[in-house]
Amino acid sequence: MRVDRKSLGSLPSSAVADGGHLLLVPLGATEQHGPHLPLDTDTRIAVAVADEVALRLEGALVAPAIAIGASGEHAGFAGTLSVGTRVLADMLVELVRTAGPEFSRIVVVNAHGGNAYALRAAAATCAAEGRALEVWSVRLPGADAHAGRTETSILLYLAPETVALDRAVAGNTDPLEELLPRMMEGGVGEVSANGVLGDPAGADAAEGAALLRQLVDDAVAQIAGG
Repeated sequence: MRVDRKSLGSLPSSAVADGGHLLLVPLGATEQHGPHLPLDTDTRIAVAVADEVALRLEGALVAPAIAIGASGEHAGFAGTLSVGTRVLADMLVELVRTAGPEFSRIVVVNAHGGNAYALRAAAATCAAEGRALEVWSVRLPGADAHAGRTETSILLYLAPETVALDRAVAGNTDPLEELLPRMMEGGVGEVSANGVLGDPAGADAAEGAALLRQLVDDAVAQIAGG
């Protein structure tokens, strides 16, 4: 799925001054994804979904990605960066407050589960202030939670050069709902020494392409119906 971005950042101000634009804001993370996937896995997925959605919805533009989110649960793993829930929520609120009237809608395309609390808080504040912040988040029924077969397959499709399959090993494969209480206390490291929640075995690019199409279809259906 290789596309030319309808990129806000690449346009002059005059090109968007006519208004009526749908602004898609990719939101990811910079956090460990096991020993085999890049730290920017979530950001790559958010950008890929936003790019495809922009091609399918009239007037849509893709904002520069927010590449550092709320990733405190991955603290202790090398390379992880986080601004935390409060700062991320404040940033999103300020984005909505300051975006001009040329943007008729602002939709965050979120690919990191840890951003959920910040997104809920920001959306509530924006709603109270009279300008909506809409949110679409990655959802794939039956997918593993983190750096397993699902994300490995998608990255094998999007950026195979970033995937070190020779380092891919299983982590904790217990259901996420069973792991959450311990994760809330001690983070991902409490339940998985290698940071993987799932098993990347069997991942392949064809499966990744199909999964990404599923995400894009879901996003388009929600945003177009919003």
